[in-house]
Amino acid sequence: MSKYLISGVTVNSVDSSFKEIIARAHENKVRPLCICKSPGIEMYIAKLSGQYIIKRMPNTGSNHASTCDSYEPPPELSGLGQVMGDAIQENPLDGVVDLKFDFSLSKKSGRVAPTPSTVETGSVKTDGKRLSIRSTLHLLWEDANFNRWSPAMQGKRNWFVVRKYLLEAAKNKRAKGTKLIDILYIPEASSDAYKPQVTQRRLAHFMKVSGVVIGGGKRLMLCVGEVKEISKSLGGHKIIFRHAEDCPFLLNDDIYGRLLKKFELEVGLCDAIPGSHLMAICTCDINHIGVPSVVEISLMAVSEQWIPFESTYDKIVIDAMIKANRRFTKGLRYNLPSAAPLACLVAFDTLPCPTAMYVIPPGNSEDYDSALNELIAGSKLLSWKWNTASENMPPIPAIGSSRSLASAEQHDHLDL
Repeated sequence: MSKYLISGVTVNSVDSSFKEIIARAHENKVRPLCICKSPGIEMYIAKLSGQYIIKRMPNTGSNHASTCDSYEPPPELSGLGQVMGDAIQENPLDGVVDLKFDFSLSKKSGRVAPTPSTVETGSVKTDGKRLSIRSTLHLLWEDANFNRWSPAMQGKRNWFVVRKYLLEAAKNKRAKGTKLIDILYIPEASSDAYKPQVTQRRLAHFMKVSGVVIGGGKRLMLCVGEVKEISKSLGGHKIIFRHAEDCPFLLNDDIYGRLLKKFELEVGLCDAIPGSHLMAICTCDINHIGVPSVVEISLMAVSEQWIPFESTYDKIVIDAMIKANRRFTKGLRYNLPSAAPLACLVAFDTLPCPTAMYVIPPGNSEDYDSALNELIAGSKLLSWKWNTASENMPPIPAIGSSRSLASAEQHDHLDL
């Protein structure tokens, strides 16, 4: 439950009159104040799909109390900080978020389709002016809050919920004047009795997207789904998504080979860890009979609770925090390469401030260590580190740590 101060009156998000109050405030151009802290943090009201929603102002998530629904760890602890303002531009007047992609949403006849690169930059700096296709999945995942966890979420996440909130996350986003929700396909779960209707809706969506011509090129569809299998087909290879087993997404031999090489880690993690899910985001060319072919693709491993993870070490930390009934968020890379240090998790429930939890991979370089130390020194959060090459995982940070604010401001570490 969130509390706001609107025109001098305190209101709760669960009040029966809440929707009416914020609709009137939107009409009168009144800015609510989130009162998780005193004197309050300015928010704004957006109207999306006919509904009024209170949203935080851009780049203010870390100003909120760590127990507030609007809190976000400082963006420097994930790849989000690098792309905010350039690749992601939010308009507080209407809540619409404009995205700049480094991948195409159209395909011209005769153009060679892009394929997953097998080379990753070794630099810890990368272009933050445009979103990669992986970054787009991270943005949707984060906006849908599936990189967050609290004990109240236990047992409440399934594909129906994941699909619902990913679609919600897409509603206020557009790229090159195109609404993301208009071109996004996420497989719809259904029983056998409703399968014909679901199939009809899918084909209608495919044809609507593929029928658009832009700048002499054909509109591509954007798809997010859980990979069930990648296998051979009569003409090459195919991806089968769960809940859309009757609709194979075709892969030519070249993109198939590059896919397995580029995402060997993600595929291997999901093969090895029971209950995990292999997520894909791809652009697709739909042919005249409604069969999709993958143009560009990225994969992401997520846990049984749909929380992204990059390694078995990440998964161990996530599992330990969930077992201890802790509240946390998972840092996502966006455009950052794997050589760049990143907080694995940020624990919300430590005092006097949240704790950034770092998992140091085996075989890391001196440059990695230097960049990590610089990241920690520049952060206002407490820190916890696990050097996976030399020690077992230390105890996770205690809830309500008694560490003083002064020690936190000196960037002291919780090397337990």
